[in-house]
Parts: sequence; structure tokens; C-alpha cells
Amino acid sequence: MKAILCQQFGPPEELTFADVSSPPIGASQVRIAVRACGVNFPDALMIQGAYQLKPPFPFSPGLEVAGDIIEAADDAQGLQVGQRVMATMMYSGFAEEVVVPAAAVLPMPEAMSYEHGAGFPLVYGTSHVALAHRAQLKAGETLLALGAAGGVGLTAVELGKRLGARVIAAASTDEKLELARSYGADELINYTVESLRDRLNEITDGKGVDVIYDPVGGDIFDQAVRRIAWEGRYLVIGFASGRIPSLPANIALLKNASIVGTFWGAYQLNDPGLIRASFAQLTTWYAEGALKPHIHQVFPLGEAASALRQLIERRAMGKILLKT
Repeated sequence: MKAILCQQFGPPEELTFADVSSPPIGASQVRIAVRACGVNFPDALMIQGAYQLKPPFPFSPGLEVAGDIIEAADDAQGLQVGQRVMATMMYSGFAEEVVVPAAAVLPMPEAMSYEHGAGFPLVYGTSHVALAHRAQLKAGETLLALGAAGGVGLTAVELGKRLGARVIAAASTDEKLELARSYGADELINYTVESLRDRLNEITDGKGVDVIYDPVGGDIFDQAVRRIAWEGRYLVIGFASGRIPSLPANIALLKNASIVGTFWGAYQLNDPGLIRASFAQLTTWYAEGALKPHIHQVFPLGEAASALRQLIERRAMGKILLKT
């Protein structure tokens, strides 16, 4: 089978597209013929050695796929050959086949395309667990989504509206903000041309934001955290800016605010039942037509370097995919 390989840490252009042996299947596992793979920011970090997980070389990046089960262990309960599924993994998704534990496999709704399936688990799963579980976002509260047109940011806008919040979208260009508006954002802030702190003060009449969803970090964190509301919750999702910020602890003290981390992948090991319940809700909403994944661009598997480069340069809106 063909796969994208990282043989040493470096930029996407150093990845290779090679023939590799199909991985063996073990107990409670299934083999999936991959039709499409999601491309995510952790993939870009992983190949550069900047992610918390550093797989042994050579490895294939890729955290989520959609495809068909072509082999299943006898004890892979509830799954069968021929079933259309999406799946998550720590890495290895940029390949024509993957072998994953049955617990990491989710049946796809009947109407879901492979492209939507490959772009669904991480971004919707992260945002739903972050907003509904970690932040306990309530109807009528104010949500600020930073990086609001990116993969996770756009789903935060969409799910925030679904949960009844007033959504403020912040992004770096007017084009990105218009996409966020089309997904339900009530207020827009272009933080490259206007002060994020000042605009948040105006929009909230000085009360601040109840929940802040931040996959960006860096300078944007420094501004946003100073506009958190009384008993607000600041969701730390990631650091696409490249800088992990530090918090002045007096802000949390004076506002009785909470800094809340959301590492979605860790729930697969520590609380898989939460992931299952989250996806039961998300796939129901999808089947009802309430969720509409935005696909920015689809690349052939062999052009993974170009796909990752778009993410690194923050040119993507919504999801980028690879197709086998």
C-alpha cells in the first residue's frame, strides 16, 4: 500500500510518498481501506518534532480517516466487513490502509460522505467536548471563538450557536469572518486591523465574555484573557500561533475565572464513554442537517506536503483533506 512517511523531523516538503507493508491486524482491531483523511494542525507539529507525541521513525502522520472496514478481528464487537466508518488514531492516517482498535471506530451516518467523515471527528469532537462538557456553555451566554474560520474554530461557532450562545467570531481576515458569519456568528472581529480588547469591551458592554475558545494562543491570548467575564471559562485548545502563552494569575483570581484545558485525544484513554456520548449527539445533529462540515480543499494523498503547508501558513478555512 501507499503511505506518506516522515523519516526525520522537518518541514512537510521532506515527507516521502512510498510503498509500505500493510500493518498486521490484532485482537479487537479492524483494518480500514481509507477513502479520505483529515489534515490537522497537530500533524504539522508532529512531523516537525514540535508535538507532545513523537512516534518512532518512519511514521505516517494523520489523526482521522473515513473508509470501509475490509477486515475485522473476531472480537471487534459491533463492527463488520463492508461497514462505512470514521476512525481516529494517534498517527498513521495518511495511508491507503490503517489498523485501529475497534473502540476508536465510529459508524458513519448513512447520508455522510467520506469527505465529511474524514473531516468530522477531531474538529467537531474537540469543540463539542470543550463547549458542552468542559465549559458547560449555557444558552444565553457569550462565546468568543478565536481563529473562527479554522478547522476547530468554525465548529466552535457552529456548535456554540447550536447550544444557544451569542457567538463572537474573531479571525485574521474579512474573508474568514464572512465564513464564520455564514455559520452563525453574531459579531465579527478582525483582530489584525482592530483591537480585540476594545471591541470585546464594546460588544459585551464591559461585562466580558463568558466562554473563550482559543486554538491560537500567543498574543491573541494576552488580549482575550483580559476580557473574560466574572466566572468565565477560558478554553485552551491549542497554540496555532506558535507561542504557548503564560497567564497572569491575578486575572483568574479577580474574575473568579477558570482556565480549562481540552485535550480531546486523552479522553479516548481516560473516558471513552464521554466520546461515545458526544458523537451520538453530533451524528444525530448531522443526520438532521444541523451540522455542515466546511471542506476548504481536497488533495491527493501524494500531495500531503501541499496540504500541510496550507495549514502551517494559516490559509485554510474549515477542513483540508487528503483523498486516496
